[in-house]
Amino acid sequence: MLDILRRLVQAVTDAATLDEALTIIVIRIKQTMQTGVCSVYLLDESTDRWLLMATDGLNPESVRSASLAKTEGLVGTVGSRGELVNLDDAPNHPAFRFLQETGEEIFQSFLGVPIVHQREILGVLVVQQTTQRKFSDDEEALLVTVAAQISALIAHAKVSGRLHLSNMDGEQPIDVHFKGVAGVSGVTTGTAFVRQPPANLRRVKDAKTDNPEHELEEFQTALGEVKAELRQISDSLSEHLARKETALFDTYLRMLEDHTLSGEVCQRIRSGETAPTALKHVVSDLVARFEAMDDAYLKERATDLLDLGRRILAKLLHEQSESLDYPDDVILVAEDVTPVMLGEVQTRSLKAIVSVKGSANSHVAILARSLGIPAVMGAVDLPLGDISGAHLIVDGWRGEVIVEPSEHVLSEYQRALDDAASLEMDLEQIDSGIATTSDGQHVHLMFNAGPFGELSERQRSWIDGVGLYRTEFIFLARSRFPTEDEQESEYRAELATYSPAPVVMRTLDIGGDKSLPYFSIDEENPFLGWRGIRVTLDHPEIFLTQIRAMLRANSGFGNLRILLPMITTLEELRASKALIQRVVRELTAEGYAVEAPQVGVMIEVPSAVYIASELAQEADFLSVGSNDLTQYLLAVDRTNARVADMFDGFHPAVLRALEMTSKAGIEAKIPVALCGEMAGDPLAAVLLVGLGFNELSMSSAALAQVKRALGEFSSVECRMLAEEALTRESGVQVLRIVAQAFIDKHLNLLVPPNLRESLEVGIA
Repeated sequence: MLDILRRLVQAVTDAATLDEALTIIVIRIKQTMQTGVCSVYLLDESTDRWLLMATDGLNPESVRSASLAKTEGLVGTVGSRGELVNLDDAPNHPAFRFLQETGEEIFQSFLGVPIVHQREILGVLVVQQTTQRKFSDDEEALLVTVAAQISALIAHAKVSGRLHLSNMDGEQPIDVHFKGVAGVSGVTTGTAFVRQPPANLRRVKDAKTDNPEHELEEFQTALGEVKAELRQISDSLSEHLARKETALFDTYLRMLEDHTLSGEVCQRIRSGETAPTALKHVVSDLVARFEAMDDAYLKERATDLLDLGRRILAKLLHEQSESLDYPDDVILVAEDVTPVMLGEVQTRSLKAIVSVKGSANSHVAILARSLGIPAVMGAVDLPLGDISGAHLIVDGWRGEVIVEPSEHVLSEYQRALDDAASLEMDLEQIDSGIATTSDGQHVHLMFNAGPFGELSERQRSWIDGVGLYRTEFIFLARSRFPTEDEQESEYRAELATYSPAPVVMRTLDIGGDKSLPYFSIDEENPFLGWRGIRVTLDHPEIFLTQIRAMLRANSGFGNLRILLPMITTLEELRASKALIQRVVRELTAEGYAVEAPQVGVMIEVPSAVYIASELAQEADFLSVGSNDLTQYLLAVDRTNARVADMFDGFHPAVLRALEMTSKAGIEAKIPVALCGEMAGDPLAAVLLVGLGFNELSMSSAALAQVKRALGEFSSVECRMLAEEALTRESGVQVLRIVAQAFIDKHLNLLVPPNLRESLEVGIA
């Protein structure tokens, strides 16, 4: 069977069109299984009918004309149920439907299997035979396997616009949608500008030189020119971005100056390679190393390095800089959009970015978020060669790109654009001052601080401090462990910025999806492995150095709180507190004026939820990391496209875990915070307050919406909504009641457009 499948898959792969591929499939399967008929039916969503798309054995004139209603006939039974049907007397089955145009009345045996892609039923694969018999288990297995193999092919043809079923009157335009990952929320329209990479390292042929000094000079000149360009782009962006965002380009400059890159290139040149050859090998090696890492942040560094390598190569080859004539409403599109590409566009004309590669956590997505423009990442099916100059809709809510949209679709999206503009105007009216419910309960809004993102003065008045400062970024930005003094300088700057408000600093949280290039953690299952507090307790020298830096930085401020990640046992909390107390004693003995800080526990694994009461007795505060907690509770990796849609913070299991945690903190009379994405979702924020959370930590972009929502609900209404949510059986049901509550409060615009549609709630 494997050999049959291999040959079939190869033949299908070589097919020029989907129709050709489907024809190959039905012919090959009919021959292999020695049946009278093999057919493929696909679901035409415009008519909600199963359309005969290919057949070997039925009347060929019935292709694309014969069809069945969604629940009609044996095909409808297979498709609507999503399960296999194997019959030896099909005409006498109650669901049998006679289609005269196909000539199938002579066939007795029937075997049909659904064609499914990521839980969506796309079609039905059918074999039929004149004799009465049950198809064997091996035959069932073959057909199921073939259906699974062709599902991706059909799905790709569907999203790329290459699958055309019926088209009503034949004149109605077909809107071509491409799915990606929602990088930055928002909707916009504009003109696609496809940016090609400056040069191709792969095309560099290996070559030797007799004049290494000349090659070294050429390399240094090229390096200097790229540095100058980066500084120019950084200066240009500094008018529109905060200091921390433009500091990214300082990181790029350090990468160019790092001995790992420039030093290794120079070494290879001295050994006799030309500068382009040496550059190719060094950059390719570094990119491969970063791409092999599990950490999402470090994977993105591979893109940065590759872009820098291409830019140096362009200078080495003395290629003329591409004349970039951007349209006034440019949507920047590339296989891998980089921050430097983004910086080359006049910010006032940049409407959105679309990247075939990349994630919502990439540098360019973070910059797009800071610029306030929508972004779609990971649009793998996007045909770059065909869309330059095309009119696009970029839907950052759904992670979708629509090419040359029809007037009908444009009008639908115009309503979304109008809603977004109305929401922005509404949020501009929010008063300064702390966040409260409508009956005056103070809700502590906290800020998730990191290498990117700063607050306006108005936003500063809304927050009560920093709820999460990720210290790992200090470690990730270097090629070695930062010294105590280097850490102290970074921490002091953060504490000073927000003083006297509290700043919650999480100790080094590596492992899982974050590993350091100089401290690699190679595990088959890193999320269930050596990560968080486990690493730093096993390496107390790392933990002690970091705590010393934090306590020294806190001298004179007194607003430091320390948060311990990935705590699963009381022993880990006690061991960490003992090390912190040791540092307090040592620094005091050295003459530093330090004080013991508040120490909190991050609740991000199920075990911590179940011992939250015990942890609350020994910790000064609890802080839920809802992103990881949800992933662990639901066994869902939200970066995995196959299961990402199952990531659901409103799932009953998640809500009940949050309730258990908040009760533990309330009973122990300590603060209970939440610092995941749920905190920044206004719908979730209202529930969280109802569940007893008194601190919500979020990005700067989410502050206004959350403050606006909380101001319309009383604390009693929040509790009642949370109590009702806890009785529901699914996240969808929870979302329905919360969305309806928002609409009843005339907060329609705070409900995302895609959610409004999916819930089919009436909007006044």
